Amino acid sequence: MDPLPDSLEGHINELKSLLHQTSDLLIDDIYVGSLKAKLCYIESICDSSHIYEKIQHPLNTIPTVTDQNLRLDSKRELIRLFSSAQLHFSDDLKEAGKKLVEGFALVILKDSEPYCFIQVKGTETRSISEPTTQTIIRGPKDGFVEDLSTNLSLIRSRIKNPNLCFQKYIIGEDTSTSVTIGYMGNIVNNKILEEVKTRLEDIKTFAIFESSNVEEMIADKTFTPFPLIYNSERPDSVAAHIVSGKIAIIVDGTPFVLTAPATFNDFFSISEDYYQPFFMASFLRIIRYFSFVISLLLPSLYVAIITFHHEMIPTTLITKIFSQREGIPFPAVIEALVMEITFEILREAGVRMPRAVGQTVSIVGGLVIGQSAVEAGIVSNFMVIIVALTAIASFVSPVYNLAISTRMLRFVFILFGGMIGFYGIILALIVMVSHLNSLRSFGVPYLTPVTPFIAADQQDTFVRLPYFMMFSRPKYLKTKKEAKQFNDNSPTPPLNKDGQK
Repeated sequence: MDPLPDSLEGHINELKSLLHQTSDLLIDDIYVGSLKAKLCYIESICDSSHIYEKIQHPLNTIPTVTDQNLRLDSKRELIRLFSSAQLHFSDDLKEAGKKLVEGFALVILKDSEPYCFIQVKGTETRSISEPTTQTIIRGPKDGFVEDLSTNLSLIRSRIKNPNLCFQKYIIGEDTSTSVTIGYMGNIVNNKILEEVKTRLEDIKTFAIFESSNVEEMIADKTFTPFPLIYNSERPDSVAAHIVSGKIAIIVDGTPFVLTAPATFNDFFSISEDYYQPFFMASFLRIIRYFSFVISLLLPSLYVAIITFHHEMIPTTLITKIFSQREGIPFPAVIEALVMEITFEILREAGVRMPRAVGQTVSIVGGLVIGQSAVEAGIVSNFMVIIVALTAIASFVSPVYNLAISTRMLRFVFILFGGMIGFYGIILALIVMVSHLNSLRSFGVPYLTPVTPFIAADQQDTFVRLPYFMMFSRPKYLKTKKEAKQFNDNSPTPPLNKDGQK
């Protein structure tokens, strides 16, 4: 640690040099009692009104004493004026620079005294609004924002329990990004918790800007198209994962919060499943699984049938299909690839364009290009129908990461189906399932509770049982407390005076 400069001007010069003469560093002359001092803060981070209200106005209340022998103890007066949560002292110049860029104001006292930091961060943050992803009909409408403190408060407001614990890490050599993990201390599996902590501590990088940066660095396997860590911008979803025994990873500067471990089934469940009656939630969940299969396999099945397996469909239908394909210059596999690539371009254009016109471009562009391609004899009507059904099915996926994985794998299945028909599709399926079975999320098998099969966890896998029948937390997490309910709380009709229903 370097020695402190001998004068106030020496302090200022050292500080300016440390911050590379940045133009948004403001330095004001102030008095602490009768003692001259310097007030430094970053204008782009600290609100000037907060500076006056929290620092300058309180300092003006300190009486001025002219007699040098009766000069007030400036450090003691600062401690009296400001709470311990706001006030920090340090004699390290590098610490002073770090605190300034974190949103603290710096009061430099007389020669060779410690630096005094007062928290006054006042940057504008986005107000809480409805999430743009994972939209639901019934349930809370608030979503995470880019401010870490706000996100932690949204989780706290849902889990009013002293066992909810947050631990903060600073990651990124250049950005010093705050990353916080949240978990239930009386529920979480300590082995999984220690693994999460170890992986976060092992991150050595220059910058963290989004939770996806952390996700890539702590995932069990990087080279896989499937997401191994769940992400959500819904506080209710993250809170539900925490009380089930999982760990939330909240990164400052992004509304997307990670939860781990994650299983394949997690990406087909949404928080609204637990706000609807169980039979409705189960039906919708089955629809999501069915849509996943359609989105993944429908184009490849069509290509395989048209190219190799004509005998598998009725004669009337195959005659109709081939009559429409008469004059098409491309084989079915090329036709499918061209249409799929075209639709992916339209979808990406719709996402990246302004919202007011993005959706219109996707819909109108798809209709115009599809109709024009059919009239020009480039593709058949059946292919347009297949691509449209596939696109609609892909929109059903509640998690964007899984939808992208499905879209990429669809091209692989089309190629295999076009080369060797059903045998190619089956081969690609075997490879995909084998890969899924090999994946782990912080040591938890990705396909659990299907393989390895856990009977107790089938209460909330492909279907959801009534809430009063979901007695335990997921067995695969091996939590400290497995039970969620200790008795059968099923609703029953009221009893009459004779004790009968």
